[in-house]
This record gives sequence, structure tokens and C-alpha cells, in this order.
Amino acid sequence: MHTLHHPALCETEEKKSRFLATLVPYDQFTDTLAALRKAHPKANHHVTAYRYLNDEDQLIEHGKDDGEPSGTSGMPCLKVLQGRDLINVGVIVTRYFGGTKLGTGGLVRAYSGAVQAVCDNADIIPYVPQGTARLFASFADAGAMEQACARPDITVLDRQFDTLGTLIHISGPKDAITELAARFPTLGSDTPA
Repeated sequence: MHTLHHPALCETEEKKSRFLATLVPYDQFTDTLAALRKAHPKANHHVTAYRYLNDEDQLIEHGKDDGEPSGTSGMPCLKVLQGRDLINVGVIVTRYFGGTKLGTGGLVRAYSGAVQAVCDNADIIPYVPQGTARLFASFADAGAMEQACARPDITVLDRQFDTLGTLIHISGPKDAITELAARFPTLGSDTPA
């Protein structure tokens, strides 16, 4: 699977209709849609599609036609995201009608083409599942724990000291987090999220 960190934009045209495609990380989807609706109040449609993993690692995906004929826009956009194996992303295609009706086949081609184009322009990266955990080490083992967590892909969110040792809260790639949590468990330990 793949994802992206930064939004990507692309404009395509079909028979004088303009299609402005915006691909964003899913956590920016709702705010971006609201901003696009505000920035483009005269646009005829804001077609959307998204794919993301929820907190239970279930795949949630949806496409919305936003007034276009049923099945001609939202689902073709979603199919591009599926075909590109993208996860935790959303796409919004803002359409300005150019005066010529495209027909069902034309709409499918135009919307899927707009999403293909924005995906081609995006900085697509491999998707790495993320997690968090709390780790504990006695003062004698605290140096080993700190060294094990001193990786560029691990972030220390919080660090606390008590009379028994060091407790740290970390985030990073789920596989690494699980390994570290097994190596430095806390009493009543969190399971990596």
C-alpha cells in the first residue's frame, strides 16, 4: 500500500469543463473539502472519494457524486485510488461546467482522468502502519532503552522518571513499536496502538 504526506493539485480539461483535483492525506480531507467549497462557490460539483484505515484497522472507502449522475464520478475516482493501492487519502475533484454535456462515459473518463493526473503529480510514498506504546526501564536499563528508541522513525512523545526508573511514551512504525514494547514492558503495559 501507498500514501502521501503532502497535498497534490492538478487541473485537467474536457470539452471546456475544468476539473481541479486535490489529493490530500485523509486527516486533512474534511477541512480541505470545506476550504475548496468556500474558495470555489461557483463550481458545479465537488466530487469526493476516500480510503482510510479506522482505529480497528478496517478499510473504509467511499465515493460521492455530488450531484453528477449516479456512478459517473465518485466511484470512478475511488477506483483510481484503489488501483493505485492508496490508503489514508482523500481526493476532491472540483468541476466547472464548460457548456458541453459529457455524457456518462465522458464523465467517467474525465473524473478518473483528473484523479490519475493528480496521482501522477503526487509524492506517493510507501504506507507504514504507525503505533504508540509506553515503555519502562529501570535506571540500570534506561540507557539501553533510550538507545533502542534513538531511531529517526521513532518519536519520544513523553518522558517521566520515578524512583524505579524511566517511563517513555513513543510513536513510530507499528512493527518497531511492538518489538520495543515487548523488550521494555510496563506494568499493566499498553498494547501498541
